[in-house]
Amino acid sequence: MARVLIGCEFSGRVRNAFRAAGHQAYSCDLLPAEDGSAYHIEGDVLKVLEFDGRWDLLIAHPPCTHLAVSGARWFKDKQREQTEALEFVRALLDAPVPKICVENPISIISSKIRKPDQIIQPWQHGHGETKATCLWLKGLPKLVPTEIVPGREARVHRLPPGPDRWKERSRTLPGIAKAMAEQWQLG
Repeated sequence: MARVLIGCEFSGRVRNAFRAAGHQAYSCDLLPAEDGSAYHIEGDVLKVLEFDGRWDLLIAHPPCTHLAVSGARWFKDKQREQTEALEFVRALLDAPVPKICVENPISIISSKIRKPDQIIQPWQHGHGETKATCLWLKGLPKLVPTEIVPGREARVHRLPPGPDRWKERSRTLPGIAKAMAEQWQLG
């Protein structure tokens, strides 16, 4: 049974997929777990990694607020925030964990750190919509599409403004979480 840490995840979707596959998986976020799970650590993922270095896999979803190119028109006004966000991504990629996946939308990570190893879409994993998602991988194979479906709706991008819009946009879709848990074999 592998130890899996899902960083910056409040929804529990990826954590639950790995637990269903038989792994000792925990989510970690500054926010409480949406599902009230006992397998959630409320706190800073970097501190968890610092104090408990016995993880076999880290999947991290760093906040994209200051990184995503969809917000490029505001980049000039958030230099400090971008620098801090990139430092956080570097720390996640350099974590002392043998297998790492950092997930983010199309972002400046590609130009400031390195290009992603893979770009996936929800429609490759059973969800008829588009949302280009970059994966920066260490010690992991690229995900293979599990269920290519028709429909290329941009549902996530068309969500109306509101206080929880960012939450809806940040949740990993169940088909992608399941593909990660099934395909990333952990000895």
